[in-house]
Parts: sequence; structure tokens; C-alpha cells
Amino acid sequence: MLGELIAASHLMTLEQLPGTVASHAARAGWPRVLIYLADLQQERLHLLVGNLDVGRPGADVPVDLSVEGTVAGRAFQLGQVFPTSASARGQWWVPLLDGAERLGVLRVGVPGARIEADEDLNRLAGLIALLLESKRGTSDSYSRLVRRRKMNVAAEMEWQLMPPRTFATDRVLISAVMEPAYQISGDAFDYALAGETVHLSVFDAMGHDTAAGLTANLALGAARNHRRQGADLLQTAEGVADTLTGQFAGSRYATSILADLHLATGVLTWTNYGHHPPVVIRGNRTVVHLFCPPAPPMGTGLGVPGTVRHDQLEPGDRLLLYTDGITEARNREGREFGLTGLTDFLIRHHTDGLPVPETLRRLIGHHLAHHYDRLNDDATVMLLEWHGPTPYQPTQLQALTGLPPTSDAEAIASAWAQQPADAAGTGGAGKLPVSPPNRT
Repeated sequence: MLGELIAASHLMTLEQLPGTVASHAARAGWPRVLIYLADLQQERLHLLVGNLDVGRPGADVPVDLSVEGTVAGRAFQLGQVFPTSASARGQWWVPLLDGAERLGVLRVGVPGARIEADEDLNRLAGLIALLLESKRGTSDSYSRLVRRRKMNVAAEMEWQLMPPRTFATDRVLISAVMEPAYQISGDAFDYALAGETVHLSVFDAMGHDTAAGLTANLALGAARNHRRQGADLLQTAEGVADTLTGQFAGSRYATSILADLHLATGVLTWTNYGHHPPVVIRGNRTVVHLFCPPAPPMGTGLGVPGTVRHDQLEPGDRLLLYTDGITEARNREGREFGLTGLTDFLIRHHTDGLPVPETLRRLIGHHLAHHYDRLNDDATVMLLEWHGPTPYQPTQLQALTGLPPTSDAEAIASAWAQQPADAAGTGGAGKLPVSPPNRT
């Protein structure tokens, strides 16, 4: 059945997906498969309605569910399979994840159905998530379904460029959030892997308008362009600065942190262009403030070179990059959320054992509530956890990301475990820096 779905998917549109899935799944013994997708702010789950009768909901099917306070929402938050109710065995809520990125949930079954929450159910959800990912980029229907209000042009550009909000490998986890989701203008985040190196960047462009969005998009695009041509951090930063200066003649600029993390050693190499420096949460109790002499923001045309800093992370460290919209914004009483408020929240909720994406979802909800749902500046947080030079245990990674438990847990163990440090042929991009690292 899974193979038939793959074969049917090549010419399938998003609107055909629900009916096609439901039809094939019913023949394999899974009646009434319904797909619910999370909205942009991950507050609601919306039913994906297809254009085939078999994919259309009945009168008893809710078309909209809250993430808070529902069983479906709990499956989404925790990445676990739950029965739809205590009295309805045979009906299940199953999380939908593309890699570690949360897309929504499945509802599978009808009252009295003889369905077990086994590995095949997770495999069905995994395949549907991959099919969703392959179709949503070319579907306006998807975008309309997951938006709850109008989006400005700058935000439209930003979300098209952003990588998935959550990503994980065997040794590192990255998760990020941005608000106000529908009005974001000048913030952007990015990450990518090249062999043993994880590239990270955060940008905060001046202003809160479409021009700010253009500046952030141009900075991110220029950074990717130079990085992919083998430029080091300072060369990349200078390339971004030259691109912004050439386009805006010094009238527009962006602050930024650019960083490389070497996965085998935990050496963090980074540079600061007028941005708030990152912090490290160590042992879930200590906040380590990193420092690098800042250069002027990119695009000012001042010609002041940046400085590269090397810091040594320890296994289990959580690196936190953020923009000032999350720390400096004040509520009606004039009280800042502050860096201490940010780190305290993350430390407190880490002890709850929640997946990292769920912790950040709750963080941004708390931040919005602190400011009565009205932000005057973009607020971005990107969190990276480095496990160390050895891979996570599969159960650790499942708990951190919200991946559903699997009987074949070793399948997610490291594919790199048998490879030498620079086996990917990065041309030195993954090698240790020449200068010795400074230990925080």
C-alpha cells in the first residue's frame, strides 16, 4: 500500500492527496484517514479537505482543532500516538513529521475499528508527511489553509526563504521560531550542513517595513551564495556587506551573527556584526555569555573588518541566538522580557522533558502574552543543542525532537559514525581552525 501511494504521488496535487491516501489506506485496513495541518503559529490544526468524495469529512468530523487542550494537540506537541478518546479504541491521532519538522497530525480509524498503534501506523504518517512536503511548495491551497490572517509582503518573502523550523541529525538539534509570523519584516535565520560543519546565521535588518524584508532577504541570499562558494566566515560577512552597500548605498543595513560549529570537536567559530552576542545554556543551569568584538552592521559601508572568535562547547550545551525583538521589547507597563527572562524560561521548561520545538512554541506564546499579542519588533530565537562527538541515543533524539517511538530505533543512529572527520569532501570547511580555541 505504501508503495502504491508513492507510485500515485508523482502526478498528484495537494488537493488529491487526502482522497488518494484515504482510498489506499482503507483497502489496507485503515479506514477514515484524515489529515490535519498546523497553522503557521502552531496554535490550530486544520483539516485538509480533498477533491474526492472519499477524502471529504462527514458531519461528525471537526474541521478545526486547538493545539491546546485537545488529544490531537497533545499528539502534535509531544510527537506521540494517542487514542482519540479513552472509550474509542481503534481511533488514533498520529503525529505528522517531515524529518523533525512538525506538520500536523493524522486521524485514523472509526469507532470500533480493530487498529493497533503499531509501527506501520507511524510509517503511514511518515510517508504522508513526505508527500505533503513534496506538494506544499507548489500549492497555494496549503498556504491558505495554514494561515489564519493576512500576511504582509515582507513576511511572504521571509517564510519562502527560511529553512525548516526544526532539524536534527545524530549529534545536533536546531530549532527556531519567528514572530510576529504574519507581519515579520527584517529578521531572518539560516542553517546548513557541509560535512562536519554546521553553518548558522541570524540577521536583523533595520526598519519594520517591506524594505527591511528586502534587506534581510538580500543578506541571507548573499550569505548562502558566498558560503556555498567556499568562503570562510569573514569572507562571507564581507560579501554580504558589499552586496548590501552596493544595493542600498549605505541607507540600509543589517546586524548579524555568523557561526560555524564543528560537530566532531564542538569548536564554535563565529563573528559579530553589530548584533547581540549568543549565549550558551550549560548543564541546564548555567548561562555562559560569549563575546566577540563587534564590527559595524553589514551595509553601513564603513569598511571596518570583523573579528573571528573561537569558543569550545561542551557536550549537551545549548547555543542560543536571538534578535533584540525578543529581549528588548517592552509591555504596556514598560517591563522588558529581557535575556534573563528568555534563558530562565528555556531552563525551566527543559526540566519538563518537552521536545525542543514544543518548548520554543510555548516560549513564543509566552512572549506574545507578555506583550498582549502586540509586538513592535520582530522576535527570533534559534536554539542549537550539540550532543557531543558521539551520537545521541535514539531514545534521546526522539524525546528532544518529538519523533514517534520506533521499534527500529537504531535506524536513526549515525550514518556518519563510520566516516572520517572530513569525508564529505568539504575542502577544509569542516576542519579545525588554525588558532587554538578559547574555552568559555
